[in-house]
Amino acid sequence: MTLTITGAQTELGRLLAQQTIRASVHINVGGQQANTLLHDGHAWKAYARTLLAATRRAMRSDAMLLVHASCAFVRAVPPKDPLRSLAQAIVECEEMVLSGPLPAVVVRLGYLYGPTSKDLRAYRNAFRLGRPYWAGKRGAGQYLLHHDDAVSALLAAAKKKNAGQTLYALSGAPVPFMRFMDHFAHGVGTRFPLHVPLITAPLMQLIVRKEHMQQTALAMPADAPTPQVPGWEPAVPDYREGLDQIIADWRA
Repeated sequence: MTLTITGAQTELGRLLAQQTIRASVHINVGGQQANTLLHDGHAWKAYARTLLAATRRAMRSDAMLLVHASCAFVRAVPPKDPLRSLAQAIVECEEMVLSGPLPAVVVRLGYLYGPTSKDLRAYRNAFRLGRPYWAGKRGAGQYLLHHDDAVSALLAAAKKKNAGQTLYALSGAPVPFMRFMDHFAHGVGTRFPLHVPLITAPLMQLIVRKEHMQQTALAMPADAPTPQVPGWEPAVPDYREGLDQIIADWRA
């Protein structure tokens, strides 16, 4: 039996490639490089076209089951473009795999972070230089998920009995991006991280894409979405624990 992957060169794909499974399963993480709050929106460029191509490629697999990694933020239904159109493209690809000839399960993942994230390392460097960041709205909670938990959730979902379902994998209650990043900043030695004022949004769109601004402003529902991946629980349920461990690993 084999595990094959669409998006094997992404951060999540490289972690999945280290795993083994006792089944014929194909996992599509082709759209997951953008499923994070750490890239200032640049990973959304040409995303709909890239996601569609990856989804079609995954559906041509000769595996017995397709696990399609998707994005949990679509549950909140963004009210405006460009994020609304991206969410629509994500949902359309979910519907495509569930209605296709290959048995498939969709797993909606929280926004990803982990020690292999190049974007998180870039934030560390920016904080050390005293640069401000776009923190978004203080009270807009976001679904989060550590890379390791994303891997374990996708593998746990890879069972024939889950075919036809849309499942969730999240690390806990929604957390505002500002709270998440400020904790990280404190951990890397920046006592007072600087936030770009929201009033500067029109000017900042020259640097930070509008999609990222909309992401950080779009509050996720407080109640946990269901169903969760059966038999799965996050090993890192608290983002503070996850970030502290990442920083410790980098220093080791």
